[in-house]
Amino acid sequence: MKKLAALVILLLGVALAQQNVTVTWMTGNVGRDVEFARSMAQRYMDLNPHTIGGQQFNVTVNVIPGPESATDRLALYLQFFQVRSTEVDIFEIDVIWPGDLAEHLVDLYQFEGFREAAPAFFQSIIQNNTVDGRLVGIPYFTDAGILYYRTDLLEKYGFDGPPATWTELTEMARVIQEGERAAGNRDFWGFVWQGNAYEGLTCNVLEWFYSHNAGQFVEPAGIITVNNPNAIAALEMAAGWVGTISPTGVTGFQEEDARAIWQAGNAAFMRNWPYAFSLGQAEGSVIRGLFNVAPLPAGDVEGGRPAATLGGWQLGVGAYSLNPAVAADVALFITNYEGQLRRALELSQFPTIAAVYEDPALLESEVAWLAELLPVFLNSVARPSTITAPQYGEVSRLIFSATHDVLTGREDAETALAILELDLEAILGLPTGQP
Repeated sequence: MKKLAALVILLLGVALAQQNVTVTWMTGNVGRDVEFARSMAQRYMDLNPHTIGGQQFNVTVNVIPGPESATDRLALYLQFFQVRSTEVDIFEIDVIWPGDLAEHLVDLYQFEGFREAAPAFFQSIIQNNTVDGRLVGIPYFTDAGILYYRTDLLEKYGFDGPPATWTELTEMARVIQEGERAAGNRDFWGFVWQGNAYEGLTCNVLEWFYSHNAGQFVEPAGIITVNNPNAIAALEMAAGWVGTISPTGVTGFQEEDARAIWQAGNAAFMRNWPYAFSLGQAEGSVIRGLFNVAPLPAGDVEGGRPAATLGGWQLGVGAYSLNPAVAADVALFITNYEGQLRRALELSQFPTIAAVYEDPALLESEVAWLAELLPVFLNSVARPSTITAPQYGEVSRLIFSATHDVLTGREDAETALAILELDLEAILGLPTGQP
């Protein structure tokens, strides 16, 4: 009888060790996103079985591509969450979504390994992904606004390096623009950026404000600070670029519009995301080898400092997943040091673990320039998506609409920000104050 009982226990242990689970990951669908995700999923499956919570699992990771558009992807996620669908276990989450989606995502801190792993990531991203003490997304890859500058033109016009302040950028852009136009290039501009009325303008404005010590629209403590003297000055500065060092049409520019002028060799400076670096250095690019990147400038005010709007994507586990612990283990593996290094080397995308930027494999590779951008990420600033959740979408619309009115001359900065303050107060019910 004892032998029979022992055999039953042994067989039960084998059954547990051979438990089969399928986890579905909805990944991004831009460039080589899906290909890379499937390769990482295969690496995880090659390590089967996995011991999770004291049990062993043979895990199949099913990768399905999500919509290419982030807006469409968010709409699809909301459909899943509305019906409490168990179809997808792991979701790729935009950096501005954690606050809005937190109730539909599990707290990753409840699973083994996450509290130990969190300190290695950029803390600005961890903070962004933490809602009421709950970590709802583990950083996957990141973005931040950076300044592109033409090294050849700075040398040609006697400048020693990129501008440290916005005042310096304005003057350098003016000098180079005048010189290049006098030399025959009437299409040349000093500075291109994203001025259309959309989320990209919110990102640009946040950089202008924060670099001028003017706050971040709504502070993490829950105070609306959008209306202050430094913010007014920063917005007036940007409005002054339109039609002078920037084309009038910049108020309709998104990322690719700015890049088109830049990559044609018709701009001295560009604000954009890191993706434009590899495109500018591609075979056949007229600016290949003629540019570099730097942190965006600081404002010429007390407390002014460089600022870069935080972008990027995270992996979150749906609250309606049937296997949340297993899905969390997959997410932790995908975003670990090796996964971060592989993504940097293979996709030229930016790691969220600081130590990867010092890895010899990266420093000796074709994408060694990634390490030069580390200071940019250390200065990254989160949009107020967490503190304003679930109304961030409307908050951002109010911000980019009001500031776009100033850039296009329909409203002055002081009036626009005073009205914006009232609008934000009305929808958020938060107090106003100074940053």
